[in-house]
Amino acid sequence: MPPAPQLRPLSSHLILLALILGLAPVCARAGDAPASVTDDASIDHSVMDQNADPCGNFFRYACGGWIDANPIPADESGWGLDHVLALHNREKLRAILDKAVARPTPDTQKIGDFYASCMDESAIEKVGLSPLKPMLERIDALTVKDQLPPLLAQLHRAGVEALFRFGAGQDAKDAESQIAIADQGGMGLPDRDYYLKTDPSSVKLRDDYRAHIVRMLVLAGENQTDADKHANTVLSVETALAKGALDRVARRDPQQTYHRLERAELDTLTPGFDWAGYFADVGAPQVKLVDITEKKFFQNAAHVIAAADLGDLKTYLKWHLISGAATWLPKALVDENFAFYGTRLTGTTENKPRWKRCVDIVDEALGEDLGRAYVADAYPPEAKAGTEAMVTAISTAFEDDLKTLDWMSPETKAKALVKLGQMRKKLGYPDHWRDYGEMTVTRGDMLGNASHAAGFELQRELNKIGKPIDRGEWGMSPPTVNAYYDPQMNDINLPAGILQPPFFSPKYDDAVNFGATAGGTVGHEMTHGFDDEGRQYDGRGNLTDWWTKADAVKFSRRAQCVVDQYSAYTAVDNIHINGRLTLGENVADLGGVRLGYVALMNILAKKPVGLIGGFTPAQRYFIAYAQSWCGATRPESIRLRTATDPHSPPEFRVNGVVSDLPEFRAAFSCKANAAMVRAKVCRVW
Repeated sequence: MPPAPQLRPLSSHLILLALILGLAPVCARAGDAPASVTDDASIDHSVMDQNADPCGNFFRYACGGWIDANPIPADESGWGLDHVLALHNREKLRAILDKAVARPTPDTQKIGDFYASCMDESAIEKVGLSPLKPMLERIDALTVKDQLPPLLAQLHRAGVEALFRFGAGQDAKDAESQIAIADQGGMGLPDRDYYLKTDPSSVKLRDDYRAHIVRMLVLAGENQTDADKHANTVLSVETALAKGALDRVARRDPQQTYHRLERAELDTLTPGFDWAGYFADVGAPQVKLVDITEKKFFQNAAHVIAAADLGDLKTYLKWHLISGAATWLPKALVDENFAFYGTRLTGTTENKPRWKRCVDIVDEALGEDLGRAYVADAYPPEAKAGTEAMVTAISTAFEDDLKTLDWMSPETKAKALVKLGQMRKKLGYPDHWRDYGEMTVTRGDMLGNASHAAGFELQRELNKIGKPIDRGEWGMSPPTVNAYYDPQMNDINLPAGILQPPFFSPKYDDAVNFGATAGGTVGHEMTHGFDDEGRQYDGRGNLTDWWTKADAVKFSRRAQCVVDQYSAYTAVDNIHINGRLTLGENVADLGGVRLGYVALMNILAKKPVGLIGGFTPAQRYFIAYAQSWCGATRPESIRLRTATDPHSPPEFRVNGVVSDLPEFRAAFSCKANAAMVRAKVCRVW
């Protein structure tokens, strides 16, 4: 689920891995007799470790065979069946792009030129850092701090995340309109706590980050002495910014990240910062209201600017310009950038092949142009119809669940049902494709193209300020192997990229399709509308309290059970899962898998199916769910994710969920003292 506001600069240099959710359509079969299906319609036994006890470690039982046979590739921080699908989609996109390069059409000219520019490493080596020279000269030309806001605006338009982030999004308390949004940012480490913790591992990481800055600046042309000095400056400025930032748990509470200010209030909050000059140069229309997500951060940032030496601010801005562009600079800088953000933070030993990185940037910059070609081949109408049938089945199960809850009052229950009824289901691809006509793409100018793409996207967002929202817009491109719920839109978004094998095939029976897709993704995303964050929004997407006080207390007690459960799990070494950071995703997992099971049982009541491959429908359902998370992750990446990612590691998204479900215990005849049977069961939905 993407955070609000949705400010996504293209040149972000942090390598944070998105956990990939499974989703797929299902084709219902006619007839009441048990279906006769072939082996390829059932569970793949080779993926499993049937020597393991399903009641002892279900993740190992369902996935052990695949994990043992599939070591993590050198260019990945983790590897699972979801990554296999992502690779398959990348290969399809590569074929589309290769064709666009060789035989462009009016519809594919831009994606072809962008991809060709990215793949032309010799041209990138030849120009070196010269594409950055004009902006570096603008930074050097800064003589007084009054000139900082317009310069910062130019950097933001180029996709450089310095000091803070700016864009536009839905007004959380006026869901029909768009508002300017300023958010915390400007830090090169993954989270503010990386700057503030004093334990030995945190200190060591900061030392390694400082050494990385030094090496990058030397590669960019500085001498060792200046680079050493400037690295200290960068770390000092970023640490000062971090002291005013909210931590990730606090940022999950929308009440803490919404502060709508009049322009005069904004000027008072940040004395000395010329917002009028910034707005003019960043390309914003008239700005009357601004959502300052964290007031303390901007108060602190204004103090940092006022207290800092002008030369130090210029050093900080130069660093973020170079670091933000590093992915598309000559190989020496690419390698050093990867050595820190890839190897040091995630344990990945090799950078991805150039073609993978270039496919990804085209998908990021021109996702709906590229996605239109992808959908034509990968997501036929019958697949969309199957997805719609699955979503309807889950929605019906959720409606029945809400009606029969024993802990919610009739008053709150009625409003919950209204919200569920208003939830939009966006499947596969947008109804209207984005127009990239105003984006400049020049073959041979990779860094320029990346900068233009960032500026195009920012301007597209800013043009919405003061206008009604477009509820048909998507936040992911169609080929993406992921899905999300947007609480401000109250919609679930299921791209065509995830609606593919191995998570769905018409050859699979309903138990497998529902296990791998309906529970883990469709039900998961719907449940997000009623997790600890989503429940704070109404059916139109307004941040408002529609719960009775008594029901809110009951919800909090049930949610605390989930917090306590997951906080007890050890992710790696002595590091535990942060139960509060992951609460929303854990609640959605628990609710989604239960809803998927109920939906499947509703179908099987009308169309019974017996044993297939030696497993009952219930067993196939839970095995398929677990196998949608099959994979392994490097320890370094687990440490990073535990600190920054609102999702639990895959093993616990499986074992944590099934241990709370009596339906799982019954399916595998687990004894009361089994590891996969919790004495205190958690349930919210």
